[in-house]
Amino acid sequence: MTLTLYPAIDLKDGACVRLRRGEMDEATLYSEDPGAQARAWQDAGCRWLHVVDLNGAFAGHPVNADAVRAILRRVTIPVQLGGGIRSLAGIEAWLKAGVRRVILGSAAAKNPALVRQACRAHPGRIAVGIDAREGFVATEGWAETSTMRALDLALRFEDAGAAAIIYTDISRDGMLSGLNLEQTVDLASQISTPVIASGGVGSLADLAALKQAARCDGPGLIDGVIVGRALYDGRVDLREALALIAA
Repeated sequence: MTLTLYPAIDLKDGACVRLRRGEMDEATLYSEDPGAQARAWQDAGCRWLHVVDLNGAFAGHPVNADAVRAILRRVTIPVQLGGGIRSLAGIEAWLKAGVRRVILGSAAAKNPALVRQACRAHPGRIAVGIDAREGFVATEGWAETSTMRALDLALRFEDAGAAAIIYTDISRDGMLSGLNLEQTVDLASQISTPVIASGGVGSLADLAALKQAARCDGPGLIDGVIVGRALYDGRVDLREALALIAA
């Protein structure tokens, strides 16, 4: 099985940044040209991009639209986009603009009917983002933690037709401490929707461990991984990472 590696482009105030544990005041600036950064990842061999409008996630509506459009103009590989998308009209606007897959996070927790409606209208183009803090779903740019377990939210959409569940352990995001493999594998083993792992990749060893853990014949499937700070900091060489997960 081949995993898909998704380089993360997190947008704050029009620039590419990385956060630590989702804290907006702990942002590290990596590029003021999101379009150029996206093209660099494409030129290095990536087959997808993972883009998040961080300001939009907090505001509840898109904020970095110009930066997202700049990315779409510079690349031909598919882009999945999340952050502040809370309506069917918003979903359709981004799909029409060239986004291949829209990620619904806070909307999934607070408006499950929207997820179902979007999945019916746009098969294969809607992903559910589940961001968890100590196993419980966080929303509104991770500013709020609910009483709902991550697994319960994932199970809610088992029959909705979502393209993927993007599972992020907030406590590890941006910390380079390794993925929460135990929770990720446990989630994937209990649902049929493919899972994309996120939060904490800090080395090639982390990717190797995920690839080993993803080898299962059960109903669940881990078919992708999002990598952010480790790529920007050079802790993970992108070409080596792509070779490793394709081997």
